[in-house]
Amino acid sequence: MVLVQVRDLLAFPDGENATDTVIGGIHFNLTTLNFWNYTYYTNNTLSNGSYCFLVDQPYTPPALLLNGTFLNSTSCYLATEPIGNRARAGIGFAVGFALCLVLVLVNLKKHGQLHLPPEKRFIPIGRRWQWYWAIFICAAALIGLFTGIDVDRYRVPQLPIVLNVFFWFLMQMGTMALVWESVRHWGSWMERQYIDPDPFVLRQNDKRGMFEFWLPLFFYFWLWLNFFLIVPRNWGKIELQRSPDQTVENAIPAATDGRFKAAVFCLFVCWLTIMVSLWHSIYHYEPRNRGFFNRIIGFLGYMPFRFTLLVPLALAVVGYQGLCAWDFTASPLNVDTDLLAMYLGGYAPTLLILIVQVIAGFMRPNEDRELIRQRRERGASIDRDLGIVRKPAWWRRVNGDLPGESMRDRIMRNVREVGGGRPTTRHIERLAEQRAADLEANGVANRSTVVEMNEMHRTSTRSSASNPPPYSPYDGKSDTRRSERTVQLAAGLLFPGNTFDDAENAGASVGRGRGLEVENEPPRRPGTSERSSSTVSGLSTTGPPQRIRSMLDV
Repeated sequence: MVLVQVRDLLAFPDGENATDTVIGGIHFNLTTLNFWNYTYYTNNTLSNGSYCFLVDQPYTPPALLLNGTFLNSTSCYLATEPIGNRARAGIGFAVGFALCLVLVLVNLKKHGQLHLPPEKRFIPIGRRWQWYWAIFICAAALIGLFTGIDVDRYRVPQLPIVLNVFFWFLMQMGTMALVWESVRHWGSWMERQYIDPDPFVLRQNDKRGMFEFWLPLFFYFWLWLNFFLIVPRNWGKIELQRSPDQTVENAIPAATDGRFKAAVFCLFVCWLTIMVSLWHSIYHYEPRNRGFFNRIIGFLGYMPFRFTLLVPLALAVVGYQGLCAWDFTASPLNVDTDLLAMYLGGYAPTLLILIVQVIAGFMRPNEDRELIRQRRERGASIDRDLGIVRKPAWWRRVNGDLPGESMRDRIMRNVREVGGGRPTTRHIERLAEQRAADLEANGVANRSTVVEMNEMHRTSTRSSASNPPPYSPYDGKSDTRRSERTVQLAAGLLFPGNTFDDAENAGASVGRGRGLEVENEPPRRPGTSERSSSTVSGLSTTGPPQRIRSMLDV
């Protein structure tokens, strides 16, 4: 193939005399050029091995000083040329990778979200790794393709060609990791569904579990070998494609050395590991077929359809990298490579893998939601077998049967139903007055409580506790006091048998008991089976001992 960005030695054009030369319509001192070892090349550049300048119009320097300095010069290592076919095709592929990046983020949100408590056996990051690698691929492809634009715009190859191929190799590694994580996670998802009805059906430390533990380490070992064989090297020799001699002596040997060939072997081992993982998952978590041909048919039948596309595309990635290690004319490391081979073998398989992953991600549900659906169907099937008819979910809420509700939650729920603020206070006061008036009008009698084997009589002080306390509305201006009265009245309405004294009449700790004590009445110890209304603990040591007649009195 004929190289475009080439240069060869040229003699300086003749000038007006033996010490004069005309380049780009400008006269230069030939003696000064020869003294500073400047050479004129066919691509209209002047170079002495240390500096390189463009000398064609409109980049021709207007003057040359005696110390070898060009005035208003333009370096050769600038993007001065228009974009070519390599850049145009790269922009088209960059748009495709950018769209895939947006769709990958949507899928990451969908499949990475948790709807069940995380399990130690199936950590949430395991399902997200394939999408993380997809983001890495899109980022590497975008950087490499956009830096590839300057490969065409540089008249003398330099840094852009190195950046372009550097990120292309990173994209290739990320592609293999993406396919691996997709296959590995599919096996993990099959295991999760398999053990969900019975978590103890499969052990974690058996041969199967240990194989699944070591296989990812084996894969990433060979992937990192591929990385270390390619990336840490002297990339400067790839830039030396400024003449046919440089390309043959420097660029081609550097681009087809033994390390690139060994890296292809490592990548092929990664592809074989993917196939082993796929076979392992189908062997352990899918029904087994007998016979060699039946197993092959079952292997293809149980394998998801997306893997029938991803696995051959991943093999195409390995194959093209191997082609580049032996054929420099089809390699992206070549400045004037075969663009059809470069984009069809180097970028198209990776883009197709991303597209297949995105479409499959939109078609598959979230794994937690799918597991909830399977559990619901499994529970409904068991209920049908047992003849159990489940009430709908709204039944308990309508009937007020809320599980795990504490006393505080019930009080707060009742308060929320009533409302809050001063209108609520007035409403509670009105209810308290009405209730007290109704009880006085009806003449509610004291009720006795009958306990097995012993009859318990209430004292006169406790008999009045079943009635609400005398109500006296608060006429002050203190919001704090009004709030306290409201809480006391609400407690009296919710729990009529347990009323509280007014805080204004509570002068001592003895007056803060549960019952309505007479101020001057000494505390009394009740009978054997009666409950004391006093809160003074000292009375239990001075009173007569309690007589227990049965275990029900305790």
